[in-house]
Amino acid sequence: MRVQTGETPASVVAFAPKKERPATTIVADNAGQGIIAMLQKAADMAKSDCDRAMDLAHRLSFELRAAEERVGEAEERVSQLEAEANHFRDRAARAEDWLARIHTEVEQTFFQKSERQRVVRESK
Repeated sequence: MRVQTGETPASVVAFAPKKERPATTIVADNAGQGIIAMLQKAADMAKSDCDRAMDLAHRLSFELRAAEERVGEAEERVSQLEAEANHFRDRAARAEDWLARIHTEVEQTFFQKSERQRVVRESK
């Protein structure tokens, strides 16, 4: 075992501040504490900003989802209305065909018969 002497070996490095400059140490400590306080304040502000941004993102996400659902419902309603429009367009086309057929038959039945009778009377 070694007995400690008052001498410090050359390989030992002193980490404690030297006692001859206490004012410099106090200034450095105060500056360090000020920097730490500013960093803490900046971190708190960044966290607050992040929380607000996340809240806004969540709210906008919900609004977007609701808007997408409304768009889906509107597209479905448009499809239904287009189907109804096609149905009634087909019915109107069939009704026009029937009207044309009825018109032709009325022409053939009544007017051509009348003309035949008139031609027969004139020839007598």
